[in-house]
Amino acid sequence: MIVVILFDVFNAVIVPRPTQRGPRVSSYLVRWTWLAWRQAGLAMRVAQRREAFFGIFAPLAIIALLLVWGIALVVGFGLELHAVRENIRPVPRSLGESIYFAGTSLLTLGFADVVATGSAARTIVLAAAASGIALVAVVISFLFSLFGWFQRREILVVTLDARAGAPPSGVSLLESHAQLAIVPDLERLFIEGQTWAAGVLDSHLAYPILAFFRSSHINASWPATLGALLDAATLLLTTVEGVPNGQAKLLHDVGTHLTEDLSSYFSLPQERAALVERSEFDQARERLRAAGFRLRGADASWAAFIAYRQEYAGTLNAMARFWAIPPAQWIGDRSALSQHHKG
Repeated sequence: MIVVILFDVFNAVIVPRPTQRGPRVSSYLVRWTWLAWRQAGLAMRVAQRREAFFGIFAPLAIIALLLVWGIALVVGFGLELHAVRENIRPVPRSLGESIYFAGTSLLTLGFADVVATGSAARTIVLAAAASGIALVAVVISFLFSLFGWFQRREILVVTLDARAGAPPSGVSLLESHAQLAIVPDLERLFIEGQTWAAGVLDSHLAYPILAFFRSSHINASWPATLGALLDAATLLLTTVEGVPNGQAKLLHDVGTHLTEDLSSYFSLPQERAALVERSEFDQARERLRAAGFRLRGADASWAAFIAYRQEYAGTLNAMARFWAIPPAQWIGDRSALSQHHKG
């Protein structure tokens, strides 16, 4: 038990890369708890209440992980001390007393009402104390890393609200840049998007619990932000003429890499599907034309759009369903799209 828990803490907090080897208590606990939590949340009809319910999952999951790790270590060391209870004074009369001694040792309380007298018991007590100190130090650094990465992720999620609407939309993103006469700024935005996507990929694979943290705004989420950026880049690559699209292609590649790797880690389905009807695409073309963009031929751009979008759309939609994000244009539960989408 002790080895399993310490191995899980080591992999969950210290190793800066995903690993599937060995027993992972934290992964199983978060995944299965989320499925039940998600089912309960989806039964709520009020969107604000549902998002608030989803929003407390990740902080509660972290607390639950810390409790599970700590309790398991206390029980594990308690079992070891009970096996050598003849080396403890007074001799524990029950397993509960041995676990109590292990708890005071792990938490370094030092009540001195129970003392280890033999070498085996002393070794176990020292190991418990060292484990307790190490667990506290690791947890503190873990929390700082989590909230640091969360804040960096949310900067682009929040700032994209003014550019792409809430929930964000790739079409709205291009429209707003055309209406504000800042189309050249798209190149800089796509560069920022590449850096943001790379940071999300690195941090969410190192600390998967980050993927469950919700944005502070009800109609914003990191999967929707990713989808809006990828859709805008795809439209530039396939439909819009006269706008540089080199950075859009790089963003498409980095974003597709992000969806593939995260969906693979969380064992989500990776489907090659564009998930957009021709009528929806034609409506998007008309909006872009009205905004002032020059467009390629309808049939050629439709064929190219389908080819590019199917590289990420199905996988991104599976991620949206798994994390129950608020629906956005072409992403998430489209049956509720009319209730949420702006523009």
